[in-house]
Amino acid sequence: MPETGAPASAPRSQRFGSGGQRARGGASDGSGASGREAPLYGALDLGTNNCRLLIARPARDGFRVVDSFSRIVRLGEGLSRTGRLDDAAMERAYEALMLCGERVARKGVESARLMAVATQACRQADNGSAFIERVRKGTGLRLRIIDPVEEARLSVEGCLNLFDDTAEAVLVVDVGGGSTELSWLRRGDAGFALEGWMSAPVGVVTLAERHPEPAGAGPEAIDGWYESMVTDMGDALSVAPVDPALREVFTAGRAHLVGTSGAITSLAGIHLGLRRYQRNLVDGLWMTRGDCEKAAERLIQLGPRGRAAESCIGPDRADLVLAGAAIMEAVQRAWPSERVRVADRGLREGLLLQRMREDRRPRRRRRRR
Repeated sequence: MPETGAPASAPRSQRFGSGGQRARGGASDGSGASGREAPLYGALDLGTNNCRLLIARPARDGFRVVDSFSRIVRLGEGLSRTGRLDDAAMERAYEALMLCGERVARKGVESARLMAVATQACRQADNGSAFIERVRKGTGLRLRIIDPVEEARLSVEGCLNLFDDTAEAVLVVDVGGGSTELSWLRRGDAGFALEGWMSAPVGVVTLAERHPEPAGAGPEAIDGWYESMVTDMGDALSVAPVDPALREVFTAGRAHLVGTSGAITSLAGIHLGLRRYQRNLVDGLWMTRGDCEKAAERLIQLGPRGRAAESCIGPDRADLVLAGAAIMEAVQRAWPSERVRVADRGLREGLLLQRMREDRRPRRRRRRR
């Protein structure tokens, strides 16, 4: 069953300002009032499919990226069948984490300013904690396994400045390898407040493993295969923990989606016809529901080899990209919205913004007796 939560009124820690904080800074050089350069921060996200690192320096309007790293490791490969992390998958992830540790050390990021987290694969696996301990001993990286609530909140934090301030509601969809986090927010006087969230245990890796692509099948069989993935995700969404009346806001066109993950950025790359992936063209792009459906149809027509040849997808993700498209389509059917905003950002950016904001808060002075 999906994990869900629907607070009647979100606490202050779950209320979000309508403008948010910018995740990219161009106006500031990151220097403090004294002229000294601001310290570096790092955010490491070990997911079911990817291992990602972001190193940045605080800036006046958010932060400025100094270095980044991303590698597909497929840590959750086979997890849905065995309940354990596979040895080969752990080796792939370990090698990527070693490289992350070297980058962090080379850039001089202090351990107190490095936020390292692991998500669904390590949450679900019987040996997830043991792998985290192995990583600590071997690389010095201290990864923290976060729960779905925190994962969803951080993804929202990283996407705040992509919200349309005129919208009445926003649904943030973070498609991972092993789960999909959804956060419903409604606009109020103090900005956007969380209406409810859910973590569906369906991601691109789990869905692709449940529904292998039929080899050499005709158009009808391929259509049926894709539709079975949409239905699978649709079943998981049927227990959305929010007031059903909120759906009317989406149907009436007064709300929009924000998609954060490779599932939506891949659709955006295909929609734009990019010969190579360009983040500056993808991040913040508005797409219609029809645009997403046409991109998915294009991916189906390309076939496995054609998808692998697409520079925005590549051979490492060719067998997963349609699972991501099916998840997005299931969400758009359940929560109709003509507009979806593409976010090439999310959890890592949320980690950075949260820690930088905490460090900016003045410390309370002790009262003298």
